Amino acid sequence: MSIPPERIEPPASSVPSEVDPHTIDDPLRAAAETMRQVRERCVWSQRITHRDLVPYLIEESHEVIDAVEAGTRADLREELGDLLWQVLFHAAIAAQDPEDPFDIDDVAATLTEKMVRRHPHVFAGETAATPEEVLVHWNAAKAAEKRARTSALDGIPRGMPALALAQKVAGRAAGVGVATPAAMGPRSEEELGDALLALVGRARAEGWDAERALRTRLRLLEAEVRAAEG
Repeated sequence: MSIPPERIEPPASSVPSEVDPHTIDDPLRAAAETMRQVRERCVWSQRITHRDLVPYLIEESHEVIDAVEAGTRADLREELGDLLWQVLFHAAIAAQDPEDPFDIDDVAATLTEKMVRRHPHVFAGETAATPEEVLVHWNAAKAAEKRARTSALDGIPRGMPALALAQKVAGRAAGVGVATPAAMGPRSEEELGDALLALVGRARAEGWDAERALRTRLRLLEAEVRAAEG
């Protein structure tokens, strides 16, 4: 397949005139209808798979982060729309699966059911007066959903960047009583950023791969967690 366009966004000509999404009162439904028509009528979009979309999903996610951290309100609005387009695209692909199809309505219904279940203090008469109490309800609901999991590490996405993965694994490790190495130094988030940058600079100077080094250490921590779990 030839190199796709830099961004996966439908040209105006790809939306057939027989159903004009602009005539749909619900903007979310209009977006889903636009995606459906693009998937069915655009010869490039017809060939795209879930796996093909992964790099674009990552890119759009990072662009949302950039907009949150350094962009304008208009930037954030646009980037959230681009990220939504990725969700709609995946759902449109899934809707055509011959063995186990689901569409954006199924995605939304699953999300609604899960979030209602995880917020009993909002929808089921439970009480949560503090953020900590909210987390108790959230974690209890999540644990009930994941009974099939055998380790605290189950469910952590392995494709996360090493630093984000480290924070996730360290949190799960602490939950089963496995401590991470203690370090003296930063006293604020700003100082932490300086310290991390200094470490990356040292790694570069020494010819070390900082990403690989952290992932290697995380594998040892994960082994400690699984050993503690028995």
